[in-house]
Amino acid sequence: MTRILVLLSLLLFSCKNDVSETIQESNLTKEVDKKTDVIDVSDIELEIYDYDLLEPIINKKDNKIHVVNFWATWCGPCVKELPYFEDINKKYKADNVEVLLVSLDFPNKYESQLKPFIKKHDLKSKVIAFDDTNQNRWIPAINNDWSGALPATIIYNKSKRKFYEQSFTKEELEKEIQQFLN
Repeated sequence: MTRILVLLSLLLFSCKNDVSETIQESNLTKEVDKKTDVIDVSDIELEIYDYDLLEPIINKKDNKIHVVNFWATWCGPCVKELPYFEDINKKYKADNVEVLLVSLDFPNKYESQLKPFIKKHDLKSKVIAFDDTNQNRWIPAINNDWSGALPATIIYNKSKRKFYEQSFTKEELEKEIQQFLN
């Protein structure tokens, strides 16, 4: 029952965009899902975290800039912006920028959707699966103003932290990263 409530709340508040864009992206996601049926994912080791395991990762006090993106394969805007996070990971790795992609896909979809998606899109950023049904605990713990909508992103270092409940264009994400680099 708790999983159903989580699903309903995520669907109600997630993936903010207009209806026509949602329908287009939903069709794109369905096409991707159909094509992933034959992908061998036996070599993908997926780490699964609850909030207690995630909390220290999203609150590190080291010399890196951390970019933590909350996303799901069923969220069209999330899928659309993932290449931008991959670009940031590649472009700024030498500048101590670390990208973490936190998937909120449902556990029963890890094998059929998440792992094939990771492999098909050759994601180089670290991907973890987040499985914690107590959203009343972890959503406000991540950010008190977060409605739970996807995509959402945290960018932080040891002295500065910003939370974004939005999707990014490539230029917008680059601009935000630059604020942390300067």
